Amino acid sequence: MEVGDASSFTQLGTIGIEEEFFIVDESGNPVSGTDELVYETEPPALLKDRLDHELFKFVIETQTPIIERPGDAADILADVRSALVDHAADRGYRIAAAGLHPTASWRDHEHAEKPRYRSQLDRIQYPQHRNTTAGLHVHVGVDDPEKAVWIANEIRWRLPVVLALSVNSPFWCGIDTGLHSARAKIFEALPNTGMPTRFDSYDAFDRYEHRMVTTGSIADRGEIWFDVRPHSELGTVEVRTPDAQADQDRVLALVEYIHASVMELATRYEDGGDPTSMRRELLDENKWRAMRHGHGASFLPPGDGDPVSLAAIVDDEADRLEIDGIRRLFEAESGADRLRRIRREEGDDAARQTIMLE
Repeated sequence: MEVGDASSFTQLGTIGIEEEFFIVDESGNPVSGTDELVYETEPPALLKDRLDHELFKFVIETQTPIIERPGDAADILADVRSALVDHAADRGYRIAAAGLHPTASWRDHEHAEKPRYRSQLDRIQYPQHRNTTAGLHVHVGVDDPEKAVWIANEIRWRLPVVLALSVNSPFWCGIDTGLHSARAKIFEALPNTGMPTRFDSYDAFDRYEHRMVTTGSIADRGEIWFDVRPHSELGTVEVRTPDAQADQDRVLALVEYIHASVMELATRYEDGGDPTSMRRELLDENKWRAMRHGHGASFLPPGDGDPVSLAAIVDDEADRLEIDGIRRLFEAESGADRLRRIRREEGDDAARQTIMLE
């Protein structure tokens, strides 16, 4: 039975970064390349067992090795990205990244033939058939299962902040959706996604995970696609909220914030801190505000206070956690705003080019 185990939670503070990318041609148009890059050729040593495809044959995923020290994240991530770009270039492909490709239409592209994905297509139907999304997933190691569940509960209020800072998908099938993260809304159409409820204990989460598998609701624990989840196989808290990013510095700023948040919450748990009380419906409202307004969003705080601007939250979080990346991220043009501006000023070709990795 494909479920995890409480004994997996052994290390605190390690980092793992999973990135989903688009395989494209020289013009930036998506092409089916995962069969060749994942199965038919030998990947670079760094990507061995850390390269996989996603639902569509133009979406590919990398995973970093376990990063023991946060200060090593930049070099390790750069090496993984470089290995992927070189691997693709050797076979005539380029690599691009955004939450959604700005001009790709899902009807025009092939689905993967892997039985896991064929089963999902049969079970989920239309919402999965159109799922061309690409995200960034950040794992932070936690050394106790109860602590991991508590942290996953508490970090939920910060997830809309993470999403607002990462917005990078205004276009879907070539259409301006009016959203800053259309990826987040499209992905929510799948089952077992979005903002999870609070779990009272690891046992409660474990019972949920087991029931989903034993009832045939999912094939394995990996099909629980919440915005945050205790990863019961890897022993981490996994944040799955951000849009994919072409710019590595943006990725590192988000990783820094998520890692600092998990570490601060771990300390609060160890000190016997009280949990935050906030209805999931209000957390969902905050997520909607993030995907709709991006950097211009404001959020409902815990309690009865007035909405707080993203600018104010970023200042407070950066000062409190003693980090700088999210402040720089907020002060820069968002990925969604940049894509809109470039497409408006220079057209589709330029929009495709701007999300390509060098």
